[in-house]
Amino acid sequence: MLNVLQLIPTLDRSGAEKQMVLLAKGLPRDRFRVEVAALTRLGPLEDELRAAEIPVTLIGKRLKADPLALVRLARFMKERKFDVVQTWIFAANTYGRLSARRAGVPVVVVSEMAVDLWKGRGQLAVDRFLAKWTDKVVGNSKAVVEFYRRAGVPEEKLEVIHSGIGEEEPPEVDPAEVRRSLGFEPKAPLVLFAGRLAPQKAVEDLIAALDILQHVRPDLRTVIVGDGPSRERLEDLVAAFQMRRSIRFLGHREDVPRLLAASDLLVLPSLYEGLPNVVLEAMRFRKPVVATAAPGTTEVVVDGVTGLLVPMKAPTELARAIRKVIEDRELARRLGEAGRDRVESEFRVQTMIDRFAELYERLAVARAERE
Repeated sequence: MLNVLQLIPTLDRSGAEKQMVLLAKGLPRDRFRVEVAALTRLGPLEDELRAAEIPVTLIGKRLKADPLALVRLARFMKERKFDVVQTWIFAANTYGRLSARRAGVPVVVVSEMAVDLWKGRGQLAVDRFLAKWTDKVVGNSKAVVEFYRRAGVPEEKLEVIHSGIGEEEPPEVDPAEVRRSLGFEPKAPLVLFAGRLAPQKAVEDLIAALDILQHVRPDLRTVIVGDGPSRERLEDLVAAFQMRRSIRFLGHREDVPRLLAASDLLVLPSLYEGLPNVVLEAMRFRKPVVATAAPGTTEVVVDGVTGLLVPMKAPTELARAIRKVIEDRELARRLGEAGRDRVESEFRVQTMIDRFAELYERLAVARAERE
């Protein structure tokens, strides 16, 4: 049996965190003993892990550069005698690899969940340096693996394991009641965006598209779920376009499945992704998707089949696609049904779990043979 640690910065309810929890809960208990550690803080997913009897530890990193947290993490790894450490997101990928090296962890796996165009020379230099202490860098899409190959991570250390979507079914909702609870008219067409409000997501392009649409579809309503550094700027933009009545910023919500089930479509105007979890969720709920043809997203959304793709930074094209889905209900139904079929055939969570389980065991055997 392999002793496995999943290390991630927080237990917030976001894409990487959800994937980590699905993996931690799904790994076969007769082959793996799993623990989870949060580098910076805990969050709402802690309860789900503890309900599954998975131990959760807070390391307590408080500073951007926190040598004491590094010491605590290395000591924790050494005391627990982990066979495999898997890390998620840049801070945990960095602290986790340094600590695993100090603790003598035999196998280190890094998860990269996006085409991280935000990374500058410094961050990419860290990734290249730490790759020598990494057994595998796993990207959740071909686009992510290609990005890190170009960044200088050796090709033999790279592997693709697609994100998986759970078996959750859409909750039964009254769409009219959901709209009323949001302060909207009960029959208004409803657009949903869910994600971090950061430059990567290009939500300003969605707002610009909605500004175009308010002149031809004044009945259209939109909810923007999530928070982040761009929120104040985006709210100012909505005010400038005089669309406060038709666009609601909801912040972090625990009822995203309810909102998604009540919406007419999901829109994702990103500049880059990994394999967007929210798109997988929408497709599983049979919701049509309008998205930009961003790296990562194009591996999920098949244009004209499971959704509509438009160029990045093209609000007019985005507006046209949204209007098309809203006004052609047969098209929306076909896209939704095809999306569900694609998720069922290509992105099942069990496939992701099986691939990681096989990877851990393969790497552990190879390490034992070398020693």
